[in-house]
Amino acid sequence: MTDIAPALTLHDRELRGFASDNYAGVHPEVLEAIAAANGGHQIAYGEDVYTAELQKVARHHFGGQAEAFPVFNGTGANVISLQSMLPRWGAVVCATTAHIHTDENAAPERVAGLKLLTVPTPDGKLTPELIDLEAWGWGDEHRAQPLAVSITQTTELGTAYTADEIAAIADHVHARGMTLHLDGSRISNAAASLGLPLRAFTTDAGVDVVSLGGTKNGLLYGEAVVVLNPSAATGITFLRKLDMQLASKMRFVSAQLIALYGGDLWLRSASHANAMAQRLRAAVVDLPGVTLTQQTQSNAVFAILPPGVADRLRESFRFYDWNPATGEVRWMCAFDTTEADIDAFAAALRAELAAVVA
Repeated sequence: MTDIAPALTLHDRELRGFASDNYAGVHPEVLEAIAAANGGHQIAYGEDVYTAELQKVARHHFGGQAEAFPVFNGTGANVISLQSMLPRWGAVVCATTAHIHTDENAAPERVAGLKLLTVPTPDGKLTPELIDLEAWGWGDEHRAQPLAVSITQTTELGTAYTADEIAAIADHVHARGMTLHLDGSRISNAAASLGLPLRAFTTDAGVDVVSLGGTKNGLLYGEAVVVLNPSAATGITFLRKLDMQLASKMRFVSAQLIALYGGDLWLRSASHANAMAQRLRAAVVDLPGVTLTQQTQSNAVFAILPPGVADRLRESFRFYDWNPATGEVRWMCAFDTTEADIDAFAAALRAELAAVVA
């Protein structure tokens, strides 16, 4: 039997694509934080000094009332957040494109036992008027009760809510006895795009609970449920275990989140990813046959390409179709995307388009 070297590298460390910011590796500063948290014994299940320190970081960004509950992943953060905000008969109003509806295999409905009431939007963003398309029927025993709204910042279409837009939504739903959840898997990209601190479009805007992202911005794994309004969420201590999101060695999740949000790494990394998306947009916006479909307000670029171009381009650069029926694709940039990556991709796209014209 042949031994396999424990440090064997099985992939091309220079290979990068535009499929997802989840494809990126771990930021070196996060790896250093994991190593620094290693050694010795710390109390398990969150009674460690790193998780205690994370509370200080959360309060710095979100206010003195904030409490952070580290979890393994974004789906877990969303499920626990919404489950803690609603009774069994509750429903959540969200955009049709929301991650909780399209990409979590119905976990909010199957695991949390909630009903999602979805609303079509042109840009992934809800408004008070759009929310009211599904926010009705209170007291009707035949209808799941719309008691929460979930918005995504930035949205699945790469757009960002302004602080005023979120405040208007919060005021609207609170007046109807509902609560507001923010799926912040790319919250850092939103802050970088808006030029605002995290608190400005969360706590100060009236958000009740945030799913705080980390993996898409350089963590190995880990997100957090951050409760901004303690009266809006109950039972998270129990739900986190019930939903299999309670890490025994939680110090290593918390240490990563501290590395990301304890200084400016979150903003540096997100700002770079956003800047690379802007560079990509500028490189392709005037190419014949390319139609950009959304504003580029984060690290995502959406475009429609002529038939066949995407498939040929994917032989060199991986990315996903967004709407195969229209030829729309999504290109994502990450904290480690380089200018050379963008330039090489744009050159390859230009060549494929030229071949179509020829």
